[in-house]
Amino acid sequence: MFKSLFYLTLLVPIFGSAGAQAAELTALEQRWLQAATPVLVYSQQLKLPIDITVQPHARATDVPLAMGYHRGRCKLVMSLRGNPQAEAVFAGVPVEQQGELIEAMAAHEIAHCWRHTKGAWNALPAGFTEVGEESASDASLLGIARALRETRREEAFADLAALAWTRQHNPHAYARVHGWLATVRAGQTPRGGHDTRAWVALAGDGQRFGSAGAPFEDAEPLWREGLLKD
Repeated sequence: MFKSLFYLTLLVPIFGSAGAQAAELTALEQRWLQAATPVLVYSQQLKLPIDITVQPHARATDVPLAMGYHRGRCKLVMSLRGNPQAEAVFAGVPVEQQGELIEAMAAHEIAHCWRHTKGAWNALPAGFTEVGEESASDASLLGIARALRETRREEAFADLAALAWTRQHNPHAYARVHGWLATVRAGQTPRGGHDTRAWVALAGDGQRFGSAGAPFEDAEPLWREGLLKD
């Protein structure tokens, strides 16, 4: 989940206004942070222990935005500099329409932090248990299969949380954000860690989310339904 902390700038507090901090960020990084601001404000309201970290150079395997968990704190890591994925993830999307997508991506990552801090990471909801048996010639393959299932479940929850956030905060953009996410997930390896298509399909109608007005809680009913379909 989280590898190392060899990054350039630790922004504490989240919305520090010091000129030195702003000068260290590129225009692209500032645009992403600005788009993510509503979600970050919400994370502060929930008192989630989040630090924002910026990498000076993205590695080949880095995604633009990721969440880690280290010593009781969540680490929201931006890897935009020299990262072709920062552009590829929005292929064909005009710049003026990318803000809601970045906001949804931030909500996805904050949902991971929320799950961690609740002690629910990789845990099934109450009333659910895995059934059936798996076999393999190499026992290590069973561990890999389990890890993929757990990752897929967490990614599915975060995808639904991002869509629930969009429904509540950017309802005008819901269909567009959902369509973009469905396209992104359609390219994933079937049954892989990010193959959340079963859950994303359930959320085609944003009205199916819960009505608590809290995106992470509102995501759970569809998440539970998707667990049965997965």
